[in-house]
Amino acid sequence: MVRRTKEDAEETRHQLLEAAQRVFAEKGVSRTSLQDIAQAAGVTRGAIYWHFKNKAELFNAMMDSAILPMEQTMQQLGHDAKQDPLTELERAMLQTMHSIESDARTRAIFEVATLKVEYVDELLAVKERHVQCYLEGTQQMQRSLEESAMRRAVTLAIPPAVAAHGLHALMVGLIHTWVLEPTAFKLVAVSQAAIRTYLAGLGLKFR
Repeated sequence: MVRRTKEDAEETRHQLLEAAQRVFAEKGVSRTSLQDIAQAAGVTRGAIYWHFKNKAELFNAMMDSAILPMEQTMQQLGHDAKQDPLTELERAMLQTMHSIESDARTRAIFEVATLKVEYVDELLAVKERHVQCYLEGTQQMQRSLEESAMRRAVTLAIPPAVAAHGLHALMVGLIHTWVLEPTAFKLVAVSQAAIRTYLAGLGLKFR
């Protein structure tokens, strides 16, 4: 009975996350109420509060379901000294682009995150989560760029921290543009060309 109850709770949570993604995409995050999500999921509003304390926590949980695997990939960079850090960094970034381009659910979540969010008062926790992802991502990029430069015995054209912020902005810009019109270009192919061109401008070449 306990196991069944736990499975039911997990199923309800999954339904809420799926419903939230649909309603956020349709109405925008700030204009969506918890009641809207409850109705779309076929549950009571009380069921939402069993799993999430507010809309921001629900939104962040929806984002985490798509982003956490990507964050975990980035966190593994540099753990294997035998691997070329530049190759690892490119692979991690392209894996993110591949997930967005090939998985419909991930693409839908990124569309909500890039086009449907307003950082109004009730969503300040969402902004904080985005800032956290940004800072952690650029710090990891910086470490990879520094290690790549050291192994190649080159000096980057700009400071590593600046280079990392630029690389992150390049990724965000590509994702945002592609989400606006997915048929305009192939996200992975264009991303790889753009990333390699940017890195070459820094003075980093692939082996």
